[in-house]
Amino acid sequence: MKKLIMGALASSVAMAALPAMAQDLDPITFQLKWVNQGQFAGYLVAKDKGFYEEEGLDVTINPGGPDIAPEQVIAGGGADVITTWMAAGLAARERGVPLVNIAQPFASQALQLVCSEQSGVQSTDDFKGKKLGVWFFGNEYPFYAWMAKLDLPTEGGEEGVEVLRQAFNVDPLLQNQADCISTMKYNEFKQLLDAGVPEDSLKVFNYADEGVGMLEDGLYVMEDKLDDPEFVDQMVRFVRASMRGWEYAKENVDEAAGIVLENDLSGALTEESQVWQVEVAAGLVGESAALDPASYEQTVQTLLSAVSPDNPAITKEPEGAFSAVVTDQLK
Repeated sequence: MKKLIMGALASSVAMAALPAMAQDLDPITFQLKWVNQGQFAGYLVAKDKGFYEEEGLDVTINPGGPDIAPEQVIAGGGADVITTWMAAGLAARERGVPLVNIAQPFASQALQLVCSEQSGVQSTDDFKGKKLGVWFFGNEYPFYAWMAKLDLPTEGGEEGVEVLRQAFNVDPLLQNQADCISTMKYNEFKQLLDAGVPEDSLKVFNYADEGVGMLEDGLYVMEDKLDDPEFVDQMVRFVRASMRGWEYAKENVDEAAGIVLENDLSGALTEESQVWQVEVAAGLVGESAALDPASYEQTVQTLLSAVSPDNPAITKEPEGAFSAVVTDQLK
């Protein structure tokens, strides 16, 4: 009887301790740029495997979507940290949302313009008179910078290009509504292949190879939050656990893809697509989460070189747009 009483008492004490332990975790709300998919595998893995909890964090990961702008979400207090492209982050900063890049997990870029065989496009010289699909909501900045570099008007006509405001799918190319469309090499490019389009029939232009590459998925917070040492400490732990998640995903692609599928809210993702996406996305992640100053400068100068009504990203050199206060503590 004594053992039973002591056992029951121990169980009660353990149960009572659970809420206290949960309260000890620092809550963090993280807003993604897009829906749950392999593009964000490192974060989903870090949550699933308990890496965030091991760092004392209770992380809520909110998926994005076509009508969700992470910059607006964090400006409205709906997130502590977001992932977005640097062009969008810099544009938001110039327009009064004081975003600061605190880490840059994606060291390489994945944005592409893909042209069909029927378009006859083999080089940028063939763009004249063509219809090009472009994503907006901040994704258009690299495109307009590129067109400005090529000195191509974007109002249509024989000497310019016609811009199709492309939805986030590959239908315009499959249905011959555009000569070229935007794709990410970890996502929509695979959709084209899955639709039966032969890879060797496509002409692929990678923005980085064209000299207009811009940093993509980085981590951003509001500037004033970096004045709080406790918040900075939380971000150090968040970035450390996130990079651990990416490392795990890279070494365990199939398992990571399974975790992504468990978090798929649409029910539209397939195992094959997510294995592809996790593998490609993980390959974009650098060895360090620290922002490369040269890549930052290339992004800024590319945007500044294309200041025009068509490319309203930034009009002046940004100040204070990134900070190493977090990543310096990871070294």
